[in-house]
Order: sequence, then structure tokens, then C-alpha cells
Amino acid sequence: MITLATLMAMGFGSMVSVELVRDSYHVLSHTLPPLSRLHAWHHRVFRPDYTPTSDTIYRQAHWYHDVPEATVMVTFSLLLWWTMFSFTIPGYWGAGLGCFYASFYLVSAVARASGVEGADQLTDLTHLPGPFTRAPAPWLVNQSYHWRHHFDNQNAYYCGVISVLDRLMGTALSLKGKKVAVTGASGSLGRSLLSALQTQGAKVIALTSSPEEIEINGSPIKTIVWQVGQESELALELEKIDILILNHGINVHGARTEEAISRSYEVNAFSSWRLLELFLATVKTNEQIAKKEVWVNTSEAEVNPAFSPLYELSKRTLGDLVTLRRLDAPCVIRKLILGPFKSNLNPIGIMSAEWVGKQIVNLAQRDVRNIVVTVNPLTMLSFPVKEFFVSSYFKLFSKSSSSTHSL
Repeated sequence: MITLATLMAMGFGSMVSVELVRDSYHVLSHTLPPLSRLHAWHHRVFRPDYTPTSDTIYRQAHWYHDVPEATVMVTFSLLLWWTMFSFTIPGYWGAGLGCFYASFYLVSAVARASGVEGADQLTDLTHLPGPFTRAPAPWLVNQSYHWRHHFDNQNAYYCGVISVLDRLMGTALSLKGKKVAVTGASGSLGRSLLSALQTQGAKVIALTSSPEEIEINGSPIKTIVWQVGQESELALELEKIDILILNHGINVHGARTEEAISRSYEVNAFSSWRLLELFLATVKTNEQIAKKEVWVNTSEAEVNPAFSPLYELSKRTLGDLVTLRRLDAPCVIRKLILGPFKSNLNPIGIMSAEWVGKQIVNLAQRDVRNIVVTVNPLTMLSFPVKEFFVSSYFKLFSKSSSSTHSL
């Protein structure tokens, strides 16, 4: 006897498979010339504020791309259902949900192409004009996520409803042409991040307390010298930056003096928090909501001992502040939860900074919001649990800002 759970699983699986077919068709529309010529109409439709350039082009774009795409989705869903039916695979009726799901997109595409009044407002939700109310969502494609496909990089952000394919392909975040600034740039991880980012086409900027100009891959890069406590002096520079990576920190090891306590919290927690707030204040327009991000190195010390009490305490403070701020942040905030890597702060680290930097960039391109890079499997299990409960606690016992929107 087929259970309800089996039918639901089949139904959900069929809808996800239909979405993967849609997104694969979209990828092919950017690579195969016959499909590219048709899909080009879709990219002629919208201005950066999502208002159509003309009603005629809007309709033609749907006939040339959306209707054929939805037809492929329907065809696949019917073939999937028929195959399961023919082989009497348990729960095949549940797969029929994929047929209805795909049919909805075909009917709505025909309605938009035919100029049915109100069809665009009801069915074309990722192209609605107006101010964005959310930053790019982590799993479901919303206005700001899809905006990046049109106006950031057309060779990325291919997904239409769920971002699974983009995550698998590493196209859920394009770094090409992005202005990315890294604090702690003279350290081992800072240099590794700058190199990995530059390899992916980013325009990198080093923020460092060292007076020497930083070179990456044998060439000097833009270097801005600043000191902890002088964060406000970077405000104008932060206006021009797309991605800010907060990576600076200190480790006083076993010290517990008043000066060590003050210095640890000032550098590891409060300096990063001030820069975070300065950067978030620059996120005002639709483009900035869609493109700007902050990555914060909070460390594995959020959940595990680092055998340096003040390092742990100050990093946990930063981690909790970021978790709290995420609830109302106007742009994407990623956490970097890193295990021990070799650096001046930790000369006995297990991982290489170069490898860690590459993994961070690789996971960010797959839109991982909590980037865990460690050799400790306990961290991979404990951090998501900790983050879930701390975030839930903050949601329950703190008030949201009326001027920002949660991610």
C-alpha cells in the first residue's frame, strides 16, 4: 500500500526535477546559438528597475523563450510520469504533481505572451518592478536574486525558482568584476583570499594596518592602510565596495590582563562590528541590495575551544552580533567558520591558508551562507545547531527594525 509520505515525496521530487529541467534549458539558452537567439529577446525586455522596455518585446520574449521552455518542462514531466506508470513504480501518481506544476508555467507563459491583463503581476514574480524588499534569498529565487542574472552577470544565476543548479555549478554568486575588500590583508589568510578572489575575476582591495603595499601573484594591488579605531575613515571607500570581508583579528593566547581583554574585544569583535554597520549603511538601492555582501570570519571558536580563552570569548561575541544583525540586514551576510590553519596567529595550524582561502571562495560561489572549513567533523554538526537555536532565540526576544528587512 502506498503511503501518503511516499506520494508526497514523489510529488516533491517530480517538481524539483521539473525545475532542474527548466534551469538546464536556461543554461543551454546561453550556450547553444539557436536557443541563444531566442533567449536574447528575454534579455531585451527589462530595464534595471524591471520595467519592460515595450509591451511588444515583452510578449515576443515569452513566445520565443518562456513558452518553449515551459513546453519542455511539461514534456519531461509527462515522460517521467509515463515511465513510472509503465514500470509500476510505487507512488507514480504522486509524480503527476510535476505534470500539473509544469502545466501551470506553460499556461501562465501563454497568458503573458497573449497579453492577458494582470497575468504578469500574478505569475512573473521575479520580474516585478519596484523596491526590493529582500536581499537574494538562500534557496528560493526572488527579485533581487534574479536581477543579478539580468544586470550583474548573464552567465550566472540561471535558476528560476530554486537555486539548486546554481549551487551545484558554482554560479550562485558571480565574483567577476566585483570590488572586494579584505581586512587583515597582510596576513596568511588575507593574502590567500585576495589571490583566490582575483583568480575568479574580482577587483581586489587590501585593507591592512601594514604600511607596505601588498602584491598578489607578483603584481601590486590597491592597498589602503587603516588602524583599529579608525573605521569611520573607511566610510567613503565602503560606498564603492561590493563585498567586504572582515578578516582581521589578534590572538593573545594565554594572556588575561586588563589590556589583553580590552585589545581582544576591540580588535576581534567591536572593530568588525563597526565596519559591518558602516557597510550596511551603504546598502540603499535595488542594485546595492542585490550585489553587496559582507563575509565575517568568526572562527571555529564560536563552537569549539581554541585553547585561547580571550580569542574564544571575543570571537563568540562577534559571531553572536553577526547572527543578531543578520535578522535585519539589507544585504547578504556570510559567516566564515574556520578551523586551525597555519598563520602568524597560529603557527601550528593544520590546514594551509591557501587551501582555506580557495575553499571559502568555492563555497561562497555556491551561495553557502555559513561557510565551514575545518578538519573537525564535530564543528560541521554543532555549528548549524548552535546557529539555529541562537538565531531563533534572537528572533523571539528582540524586535526587528522597521527600516530593514530580514534575510
